[in-house]
Amino acid sequence: MRFVRSLLIAALLCLCVPAFADAPAFSIDPSWTRPFPPFRIAGNLYYVGSEELAAFLIATPQGNILINSNLITSPAQIKHSVEALGFHFSDIKILLISHAHPDHSAGSAAILQQTHAKYFVMDADVRAIESGGRTDFRFAGDKSMWYPPAHVDRILHDGEKITLGGTTLVAHLTAGHTPGTVTYTFDETEAGSGPGKPLHVVIVGSPSILESYKLIGNPTYPHIADDFRHQFAVLKSLPCDIFLGAHASYFDLTEKYARLKRGDKNAFIDPAGYTRFVADREQAFETAYRKQYAARKTPMKTQPGAHPGL
Repeated sequence: MRFVRSLLIAALLCLCVPAFADAPAFSIDPSWTRPFPPFRIAGNLYYVGSEELAAFLIATPQGNILINSNLITSPAQIKHSVEALGFHFSDIKILLISHAHPDHSAGSAAILQQTHAKYFVMDADVRAIESGGRTDFRFAGDKSMWYPPAHVDRILHDGEKITLGGTTLVAHLTAGHTPGTVTYTFDETEAGSGPGKPLHVVIVGSPSILESYKLIGNPTYPHIADDFRHQFAVLKSLPCDIFLGAHASYFDLTEKYARLKRGDKNAFIDPAGYTRFVADREQAFETAYRKQYAARKTPMKTQPGAHPGL
């Protein structure tokens, strides 16, 4: 299987999310490894990912939190970005991920080795992380999707809080893409946003419906459709000012960064964009579900001379 870039930059899939296509190998889009300038988004929140694979640094007086380790080759890029901002890579105390796929978690083992950070993972993705993808519900049999296993220090559960140096994140279980996909929320107070006015940050894990996902009668993930629907209910309930996500194209990183560089301090404040994104992803899911449901209801026609089952 290979990843295929989508979202706004790959309209051929019309899903606006990165997806897997039915092919025999894990393929990396150039934008996944192309460097992107590290920068401060707001308050103590920084961008340290590539052009497409997002990674975020939250700086606190007691050490820093890194969200997403990305590809197996990504740690060097992330380290360079962290240090370019003036931080020490070794000051990362907590590593989080959006979900247990190799474009977001394959670099974890290396980062943990280099920083001695503690690894926090949502409960339903722990087994996949500690097996290096070898127990993934969809890609367990695809060696191109495997990555270095990493030990999980703290198992997260839905709604749990992660606190370090005065910053508290909430881990929301938004399963479907994987059983343990996480959306993180926390508040920032940014100069210019009003006296003491909190900015609600939402970092979306992934609402992606991959082409090869079986949404009905899935033997390895029987409640996948229910989980997707629950995810959308959760996402719609979250207050959002600063909209971010595991892929940069979710939240239009390049366009917003250009606005920021032109002096727009509110470039990443985008509640309307968040609402549109969630609605679009929900519609994409329901379309995929209806298509699979209709296919199950339609008897397979056998062409003359054909052998059923071949």
